[in-house]
Amino acid sequence: MVPRYQTPEMARLWSEESRYRTWALVEAYALEAWEALGQVPKGLAARLLKRLEEKPLDEGFAQRVAEIEEATRHDIVAFTRALVEWTGDEEVGRYLHLGLTSSDVVDTAQNALLVQALDLILEELRGVQEELKRLALRYRRTPAIARTHGVHAEPTSFGLRFLSFYAAFGRDEERLRRAQEAIGVAMLSGSVGNYAHVPPEVEAHVARRLGLKPEPLSTQVVPRDRHGEVLAALALLGSNLERVAVELRHLQRTEVLEAQEPFREGQTGSSSMPHKKNPVGLENLTGMARLLRGYLGPALENIALWHERDISHSSVERVVLPDATTAAHYALRRLRGILAGLVVFEENLKRNLDLTRGLIYSQQVLNALIQKGLPRDKAYAIVQRNALRSWEEGRDFRTLLEEDPENPLKGEALKALFDPEPFLRHVDAIYARFGL
Repeated sequence: MVPRYQTPEMARLWSEESRYRTWALVEAYALEAWEALGQVPKGLAARLLKRLEEKPLDEGFAQRVAEIEEATRHDIVAFTRALVEWTGDEEVGRYLHLGLTSSDVVDTAQNALLVQALDLILEELRGVQEELKRLALRYRRTPAIARTHGVHAEPTSFGLRFLSFYAAFGRDEERLRRAQEAIGVAMLSGSVGNYAHVPPEVEAHVARRLGLKPEPLSTQVVPRDRHGEVLAALALLGSNLERVAVELRHLQRTEVLEAQEPFREGQTGSSSMPHKKNPVGLENLTGMARLLRGYLGPALENIALWHERDISHSSVERVVLPDATTAAHYALRRLRGILAGLVVFEENLKRNLDLTRGLIYSQQVLNALIQKGLPRDKAYAIVQRNALRSWEEGRDFRTLLEEDPENPLKGEALKALFDPEPFLRHVDAIYARFGL
C-alpha cells in the first residue's frame, strides 16, 4: 500500500521485519515440537527464541535475506540461511526447518498475520459503530425527508439512517469474525501435505503456540478459499463503507445540505474557488471501496491451483492481502473521524421536509380517505390529481385538497394529516431490536 493510505499499525504488521519475525517464530515453535518428540536436542528452540528477543530481526537482517535471495531465487531458502547466520548457532542451524517445506512456514505465518490484521480492523470497526450509534440516538426523533429514486418520498427519522448503517456494520463484524475463524489455521504437513516428513503433532504444537488451529486437510498449501473468504468479507465491508459515503455525499450537496463532513481550520476546498467545502473524505472512501472490491477477484482466482500446489497465488497475495487489510483499516479510521465531526443542519432538515409544499403526506391522505369509506381507486384519483396540480402549478397541496369538492376531508381533519410525527410512531420499536 502506498504510504498515503497506510496506517502505522498496518505498516508495522506487514513490514518485512514483522514477516520475518513471524517466520522465525514458526521455525522456533516447530523446533519445540521436535524437542518434545525427542527428535532433536533439547534447548534449541529456547536459544532461538532468546536470540529473537535479544536482537530483533531488523532492516539489516532483511537486507541480508535480499542479498542471499539474489543467488537462490527462493525467499525461504534465503531466509533460513540468513537466520542461521544471524543466530551464530550451528546446532540450531542443523535442525532448523526440519521436515518442513516453504509453504508450511509462509502460509502459517501469513495466516497468523491475517488474524492480527483482522483484529486491528475489528477494533477500528467498533469505533465506527460507536459513532453511528451516537448519531442514531442523537437524531432518533428528528424528522427528515426520506428519498426513493432520489425523489422526496415521506418523512422518517433522521437517526434511522445512522441506525441502518450501524446494523450493516454489525453484519460486517459477523462476517469478519467468521473470516478470521476461517483463516486462523496453521499448516505444517510437509512437501505434499501428507505428513511424510513431519508428524501432525508438530503442526498441532505450532498452531497452539500461535493461537491458531491445525488445517484439517492441506496439500502443500492452505486451501485458498479461506483467503477468498477474508477478501470477500473485506469487499462487503468496502461496499458498506461506500453506502455511508454516498449517502452523506448526497446530503452535503448545496441544494440539500442536511449534513457536511468536517472542514477543519486551514483546510482548502479548491485551488481556484475559495468558497468550496467539498466532501473529499467521503469521496476518498468511495475510492477505497472500489479497491476493496477489486482485491476480491484475484483472491477468487487463487483458489484453483495445479495439483498439490503451484506458485501462481504467491505474487497476488504479496499485494492483495497487505493492501486490502490496510485499505480497510485506513478507510474505517477515516470514516470514524468524519462521523465524529459530522455537521448536521437541522434547520435544513425542516426546510427540506416542507420543500414539496406538503406532497410528502399524500399516502397519509390516501389512507385517511379509504378509512373514510371511499373506494381505493377513487381515493387515489383525488390525491393524485391534486398532487400533480401541486407539482405543475407550484401550489400548496393541502390547499388544493381543501378546494376539491370530491374530497370529504376538510379543515382540522385534513390539517392533522400534514404532520411528520405519525411517521415516527414505531421508531422506538425499531431501535429496541438493537438494544437501544
